[in-house]
Amino acid sequence: MRRLLLFIAAAALAAPVWAMHCPMDMAKIDKQLESNPPSDPATLEKVKELRAEGEQLHKAGDHTQSLQVLEQAQALLDSAQ
Repeated sequence: MRRLLLFIAAAALAAPVWAMHCPMDMAKIDKQLESNPPSDPATLEKVKELRAEGEQLHKAGDHTQSLQVLEQAQALLDSAQ
């Protein structure tokens, strides 16, 4: 019973941690877009779309989905380098 309560408490406390991670990922993408944007216009546009979608999901409170979308944007940036 004690372990179950600890697990529930840890899960409840983890949600704000995910929320704080989204802005860091968005800032990292923004910085990379400024300093070294992809040369392919289609890739650049897709990264911008994913970044905007990630921000909307973050603002809506869907941090798990936001992180997944932002990871896709980061992966595109990394593969374009």
